[in-house]
Amino acid sequence: MGSVRVTDHNAKVNMTDDFSLDRVPRQKRNMGWLSITNITFGIATAIFYFQMGSVMALQFGAINAIISSIYAIIVAGILGTFIAYFSAKSGMNVNLMSRGGGFGYIGASLTSFIYATNFIMYCAFEGLILVYAVHTFFPAIPAWALIIFFGTIVIPLNWFGIKQLDKLQKWSLPIFGIFLITAIVMSFFTPSVYEGAFWTYMPEGVHVGGKALLLCMGMHHGIMGLTALLASDYTRFLKPKDIKKGSVAIGFIPQFFCYGVMGGLGIWFGVRLGESNPGIYIVLLLGLGGALFTMLTQLRINVTNIYSGSLSLSNFFENIFKFTPGRRFWVVVTGVSAMVLMLAGIVDHLDTAMTFQGVFLLAWAAILVSDALIVKKLLKIGPKYYEARQQFLYKWNPVGVVPLLISSGLGTVAALGYMGSFLESTAAFFAALLAAILTVLIALLTKGKYYLKGQPDDIPKEDYIA
Repeated sequence: MGSVRVTDHNAKVNMTDDFSLDRVPRQKRNMGWLSITNITFGIATAIFYFQMGSVMALQFGAINAIISSIYAIIVAGILGTFIAYFSAKSGMNVNLMSRGGGFGYIGASLTSFIYATNFIMYCAFEGLILVYAVHTFFPAIPAWALIIFFGTIVIPLNWFGIKQLDKLQKWSLPIFGIFLITAIVMSFFTPSVYEGAFWTYMPEGVHVGGKALLLCMGMHHGIMGLTALLASDYTRFLKPKDIKKGSVAIGFIPQFFCYGVMGGLGIWFGVRLGESNPGIYIVLLLGLGGALFTMLTQLRINVTNIYSGSLSLSNFFENIFKFTPGRRFWVVVTGVSAMVLMLAGIVDHLDTAMTFQGVFLLAWAAILVSDALIVKKLLKIGPKYYEARQQFLYKWNPVGVVPLLISSGLGTVAALGYMGSFLESTAAFFAALLAAILTVLIALLTKGKYYLKGQPDDIPKEDYIA
């Protein structure tokens, strides 16, 4: 491949777009790891993790829920650490890394679009938790009016990109902490419906391990891929000197808070109060303060959902249609789409959507990690860096596309119960393992032929990942 001299595309990109279509230049990677970890806490503090912990504990036993939470922290933390490191080294998020990381620029559009729908779906689900918590106290206000109000308010909160998100998460985190500690304290003064230690709770006929544990792990698989991949939207701004310690911190700290702290408290609240819906028990503990607490947590999570969704849509439409109206346009589209889903009752189809999303996202994460660690670093196949510009890429790269299609398809079949009860509960993990193996096999067969069709000469050595 011949060397091609190019102009600096980043110079043409407005900072208000947060470099949604190309790598962040090194001089713009100026955020400390504490700031980025703080931003990722937006998703880590979602009440959704309360609900997941409560449901698992009441249905499958507290100890199974605890074991599954530890598993989720470890697996999502490892994946998140590697993805954060690759993102920080390259200055790209997972949408852009996928282009040069085994998918090609059209193949990567598949991941970008499904990733965007994932964030729109979660934005709608989290928004509905907020709407119904407020509607409980103000039933005279129609739910549709609250959907439009709270769906609209997150749009201006995303207008100025990552710097605005950093400020929002910083000032709201202490308020969140006060509400959370108050809820914990109040739970001690609320009579428990279960007389024993909360971690000993076990429904009748359920045992430690076995199918109950697998079902808990299956629930965690539905969200683990998202929390591992999400950080890349922010770690691409990480200071180069913070990459090593920052990647581990950003990879593990949010996972520990998602599944350990919030999930663990969900187990605690659910068992003590005999209720799986946090929209009910948080209001029971804090009264009107519970509605305010719900409002704060859901706004924190939804600004990150809108941000990541807008980046993914930017990538998809730039790839497929050469349509580049700017990230702010896609902020509006993402917000409006979430409102439409809320009004259409997306929560009624949440289980089906999460099944596919969990399989897809974990498989995608496995492909990115195995491509970087095994294919590029160990086997020395393909370039040592990520390239996102179309003039240097093939439309399709079978190294990533084929494993994603096969593993997602078989994983979904398994999740629907057609491959036995064991694989039904472990479908996402099965899909991820299959995707990793296929990625390596196809890379060996193609010998890296479809990574690049031209060799750029402007990639700094510091951005190499292998």
